[in-house]
Amino acid sequence: MRRALCAVLFVCLALVLPAGADTYPSRPITVIVPFAAGGPSDAMMRTLAEHMKQTLGQAVLVENVTGAGGSIGVGRAVRSKPDGYTVSFGHLGTHVANGAVYRLGYDLVADLEPVVLLPSNPMIIVSRNNIPAKSLAEFLAWLKAQPGAASAGTAGNGSGSHIAGLYFEQVTGIKLQYVPYRGTGPAMNDLIGGQIDLIVDQTSNAINQVRAGAIRAYAVTDDKRLDGAPEIPTTDEAGLPGFHMTLWSGMWLPKGTDHEIVARLNAAAVAALDDPGVQKQLKNLGLQLPPADQLAPEALGTLQKSEIAKWWPMIKAAGVSPE
Repeated sequence: MRRALCAVLFVCLALVLPAGADTYPSRPITVIVPFAAGGPSDAMMRTLAEHMKQTLGQAVLVENVTGAGGSIGVGRAVRSKPDGYTVSFGHLGTHVANGAVYRLGYDLVADLEPVVLLPSNPMIIVSRNNIPAKSLAEFLAWLKAQPGAASAGTAGNGSGSHIAGLYFEQVTGIKLQYVPYRGTGPAMNDLIGGQIDLIVDQTSNAINQVRAGAIRAYAVTDDKRLDGAPEIPTTDEAGLPGFHMTLWSGMWLPKGTDHEIVARLNAAAVAALDDPGVQKQLKNLGLQLPPADQLAPEALGTLQKSEIAKWWPMIKAAGVSPE
């Protein structure tokens, strides 16, 4: 009798309890963006989220969790329940560089499940307008002539703009004086106002200010010119060959998330990236879409590991520490 009652109870529970991946998603999904609202990464994720909700049938909400170079926001996602309702958004800084800068309390590879590679953008070398240089060669000469190191804005230690600055120092032999901010937005405001000299910034963050004539652009860190700003030369063309850096982004879930849930989120993101309206918005931000053969979760995992191998030695050699 007891066994029969237990069997009936089990069947009833199976009918009323959610079936995990089979019913996913049954409520809104939260994407944790570890940067301030209004920045380039935030704009990208909100653009994608608007389309993803159509595919998933549920709202995709963006929550901005800043602090410690984005590691606080990533940590919150890592420690969340692996049910697909908390997603970690980030980029080269948060999901690669931070592992060489901070004592995180989590492993960026072992504790996260890759979902999809998202659009990327090369960096762009920009300065305040009242610097006399009109070309990259003239700008490098001006930097070398400074009695003290020129001031370079960053979004904090280990951020994309900071890594790009370290790489710039390594390639040119020019030392910079870093000024950390709580995001690229505030750094850009000070560059426009003339409080700092330069930023090696995300194209998506700087391009509108370049177009408006508020700052001066010298080169993009890619081997091809931007579709949206073909007048800006590449670093190869401008006299700094080989200085290439792309700030790619991606989405991850906590380790242990059901593979079917990973696949459904991946499909929703890929559908968003394939939408012509979304593509137009992303390209207007100076972003480059990932190749179609790099959209599987495994591709993001492979890229993340290769970038850790590339950038960690340089970051550690530079002695970068938390602010």
